[in-house]
Amino acid sequence: MTATARLASRFEAALMPTYGVPPVALLRGEGCRVFDVDGRSYTDLIAGIAVSSLGHAHPAIIDAVSRQVRMIAHTSNLVMHEREIELAERLLFLLAADGRVFFTNSGTEANEAALKLVRRQQGPSRPVIVAAENGFHGRTMGSLALTGKESIRAPFGPFGVQVRFVPFGDTTALSHAMGPDVAAVVLEPCQGEAGVIPAPAGYLRTARELCDQAGALLVIDEIQSGIGRTGNWFAHQAHEVRPDVLTLAKGLGGGLPIGACIGLGTAGTALRKSDHGSTFGGNPVACAAALAVLDTIEADGLLAHAAAVGERLANGIASLTHPLLAGVRGEGLWLAIALTRPVSAAVETAAREAGFLLNAVQGDAVRLAPPLILSEAEADAFTGALPAILENAVSGGSFPPVSQEA
Repeated sequence: MTATARLASRFEAALMPTYGVPPVALLRGEGCRVFDVDGRSYTDLIAGIAVSSLGHAHPAIIDAVSRQVRMIAHTSNLVMHEREIELAERLLFLLAADGRVFFTNSGTEANEAALKLVRRQQGPSRPVIVAAENGFHGRTMGSLALTGKESIRAPFGPFGVQVRFVPFGDTTALSHAMGPDVAAVVLEPCQGEAGVIPAPAGYLRTARELCDQAGALLVIDEIQSGIGRTGNWFAHQAHEVRPDVLTLAKGLGGGLPIGACIGLGTAGTALRKSDHGSTFGGNPVACAAALAVLDTIEADGLLAHAAAVGERLANGIASLTHPLLAGVRGEGLWLAIALTRPVSAAVETAAREAGFLLNAVQGDAVRLAPPLILSEAEADAFTGALPAILENAVSGGSFPPVSQEA
C-alpha cells in the first residue's frame, strides 16, 4: 500500500465526508512545485484555490511568521497589536479610500461581517439583498444565503436573509430587481466557482449607478480575485468603480488564514462597538504573513508579472487546437479552460498524472489559479503538455509516472 493510500484510509475514518477523499496527499512545497507523500512532484496551478499567492515556502512569509511567533502569536481583540493596524492602513492605502477594516479568518466570515454591516447601516426597512445567480460567497448560513447555487443552498434553508437573485451580467434584470426595499447588491467582479466568468464591460459601473439611485450599498466580493490575482491589487479597480464594502481573503495571507471586510466611506463606521467580533480575526501571525505578501508583490513587481504571464498562458492555450478545447477565459493568473464536453474531472485527473495540479471547477471548465510567481517557463510547460492531457482525458490513457523527488 502506498503512503497516499494509507493516509486516505485514515482520512476517511477520521474526517467528515464533506470533501470525499482527495486523490493527493501533499507533504511539502517549494515555489510552484509541490511534492506528495510518495515522492511525486507536481506543478501547482491551483495554489490552494487562489491562496498561495507567493507559492510555497516563500522566504518572506517564513521570515515574517517566524519573527512574529517569537514575539507574540495571539492577543485576542481585547488588546491592540501593531501588525493588525499596519495591515489595515496598508489595505486602505491600496484602495486609495477612507474606510475601516474588520479582520476575519476566512472569506465566508468576511461576507458574514459584510451582511451585518449592511443590515446595521440600512435598517429593517430594507430587508432585501440582490445577488447573482451562480455566484459563490461562502458556506456559512448568511454567506450561503447569498450564494446563487441552488444545489448547495436547498438542504439548509430557510435563511434569515431575503435574497433576490438575478442573472450575472444582465443589467436590465439588475435594474428591475432594485427598489426601496433593497439594502445592497452583492457581486463578484468575476464568478470564480461558476467557472471564472468575468463581468461584462460596464456591468459593475451600472451596478454602482443603480445602487446610488436606489440608496443601496454595493458590496464587491474579491475573496478569489483580490490581492493581485488579475494583475491589479483588486479586480474592481480595472472597472473604475468603488464599492461601499469590499471582502477579501484567500491570497491575502499567502497560505495563512485571514479575511477582511472593508467598509468605505460611511460604511466604514456602520458597525458599532460590540456589534461584531472574532477571537482569532486579525491575529498577529496572519497579519504578519499578509504584510509580507503585500510587500513582496510590490517589491517583486508581481502585479505586472501576473498580468504578463497570465496573458502568455491564456494565449498559449488559445493557440491550441483540440476537439475538447472550447477556449480560455479570465484575466491575469486566474483562468478557466472551457471544454466542449462536461469532462473536467477527467481532465483534472489526466493533468495530475502528467504532473500538474488544477481544478475541475465546473463540468465543462477547468480552473487555473497558480501562484503569482509562476514563471514563463512553467506556463509554457503546461501549455506544451495540454494537448496530451486533453487527449488522455478523452481516451482514458495514462501518462508515464511523474518525476520523483530526489
